Amino acid sequence: MADTDLESTLPAAVRALLDATNAGDLDGFLGAFTTSGVVDDWGREFRGEDIRRWSDAEFLGKNVTLEVTAVHRDGDVTIVLATVGGDGFNGPSTFGFAVEEGRISSMTIRA
Repeated sequence: MADTDLESTLPAAVRALLDATNAGDLDGFLGAFTTSGVVDDWGREFRGEDIRRWSDAEFLGKNVTLEVTAVHRDGDVTIVLATVGGDGFNGPSTFGFAVEEGRISSMTIRA
């Protein structure tokens, strides 16, 4: 993320998850979630060890990069618009992040 204005609007947990994603750091990515955290990828939900399997097949395993283009809040959710790169889906996407006790409790992915 090159835009420091965008970076300053992100909760630390979201910033950590995005940094881990862009570094291809699976442990950092998984460690950003609460123990009951969930990934909602277009209505498909993944929890616990299933997040690792999902990421291996569809996220970090596809060398995903996220270039943040906008950030805003919708109540308790941080909405991140990003350009997705990598070996899978490429293009604009929207990520919603809920944070509890300094870690991601949910990451919701939509177009």
